[in-house]
Amino acid sequence: MENEMPSKRLLVLKMSISIDGFVAGPNGEMDWMLASRDEEGAAWVTATLSAAGVHIMGHRTYHDMAAYWPTSTLPMAAAMNEIPKVIFSRSGEISAPAADPQLYTDWLHPEYAGSDLVCDIAELKGRSGGYILAHGGASFAQSLVAADLIDEYRLVVHPVALGRGLPLFPELASPLNLELVEVKSFKAGAVAKRYMRVR
Repeated sequence: MENEMPSKRLLVLKMSISIDGFVAGPNGEMDWMLASRDEEGAAWVTATLSAAGVHIMGHRTYHDMAAYWPTSTLPMAAAMNEIPKVIFSRSGEISAPAADPQLYTDWLHPEYAGSDLVCDIAELKGRSGGYILAHGGASFAQSLVAADLIDEYRLVVHPVALGRGLPLFPELASPLNLELVEVKSFKAGAVAKRYMRVR
């Protein structure tokens, strides 16, 4: 119809999580994910990464990824290296990692968001293109959850309980209602679950 407004693109959060709701150990440990990784799960992650129009992340995750992905030979490296990136920082200050500009151009020259998370995400949602894919760190993911900005959660649940660590949902002002729209089990024991935010 001529008068229909174009729909805003979705913000999708992709994260690995323990069965008791932690995305990292108490000191940021993530080695607990390794035992339940397999090729089938990696293919699912690659498909999620590749379909995004832009990748967003906090500045600490940006530095970690910029040091790894440009020289990676994993199948998902192409999506990580070629899709545009937007980097967020509460302080608004982000230093670029030292790298060879011929190899790391896309990582060295991302778009930087301001310090207003809600306004910056709204602006990204108003652009055309594939969905916005958010990468953790725990702190950045928690900020998106707290502001209720996430439209879809793609959680890879690993068959391990940590008992303590960094939770994805630390303190919710009110219950977060979600609709389970897809479940996919992998041979090594992890389960991918897609939830849509019910508004």
